[in-house]
Amino acid sequence: MSSAPTPASQPLAGIGYLLAAVIVFSIMDALIKWLSADYPTLQVIFFRGACAFIPLSLFIARQGGLAALRTNRPVGHILRCLVGVSSMVLGFWALAVLPLADVIAIGFAGPIFLTALSVPLLGETVGWRRWCAVFAGFLGVIVMVRPGSSLFQVEALIPVGGAVGYAFAMVLVRRLTATETIAAIVFYFTLTTTVVSGAILPFVWVTPTWGDLGLLVSVGLCGGVAQLLMTRAFKIAPGSLIAPFEYSAVIWAVTFGWVIWHELPDAAIWTGSAIVIASGLYILHREAVIARCRRGRT
Repeated sequence: MSSAPTPASQPLAGIGYLLAAVIVFSIMDALIKWLSADYPTLQVIFFRGACAFIPLSLFIARQGGLAALRTNRPVGHILRCLVGVSSMVLGFWALAVLPLADVIAIGFAGPIFLTALSVPLLGETVGWRRWCAVFAGFLGVIVMVRPGSSLFQVEALIPVGGAVGYAFAMVLVRRLTATETIAAIVFYFTLTTTVVSGAILPFVWVTPTWGDLGLLVSVGLCGGVAQLLMTRAFKIAPGSLIAPFEYSAVIWAVTFGWVIWHELPDAAIWTGSAIVIASGLYILHREAVIARCRRGRT
């Protein structure tokens, strides 16, 4: 009788799930940008949170139902949720005021900020090679934002803030994963997003058309489905193998930006994003090498 394959033995399936997640997330980002022309950011965020509960509830049921949501670290969840919501607000706001590809490209700096923050906040050791990659990534962000030049836009700092917020949120998620289930982490974040934006919703509400209501609901469904696809991808395949495929998002961002809004990234965005992506890929490579060395010593 053959044994069932282990999760790590399915790299091609993991890549497929991740690529699908990137496509669905990209569709969500395009919908957010489209809707942000007529609806407040917090209203879009409310639908992103509330409607994500539909696919999320299926995931929670498969993970053990309410038992999977038990926690002994409510303060940790609260802090992660507040940081995550702040990052989401900045990210959605950036999509409303900047070209789609620019926001995605600058957002790629999130993992680089995470590597830098992991030293003081998680006590992790980062060698000189990864520090060089982090420094190069920062330079890539500067190239894209262009401070001091005549082409500088203060709005470009919004996605930078979102990327920094993402890094802080991921630091907190790493701490929580030591004792908490993925279902609990995702559920409490989605709940906080919905409650916080819902509390402000009456003050900013714009009544949508039936067509736009369908698009607002789709934002939440896309977000929830993409999260499940990404979770599945990292469950069945090594993160160091599949994570680089997240950068395929730039292809979809450029495609949607050109087809819908006739936007094309300029030379600074192309150059800066190439530097950031190369830095991120090198950091992933070094982390994989270090992980193999650690396994070899055990």
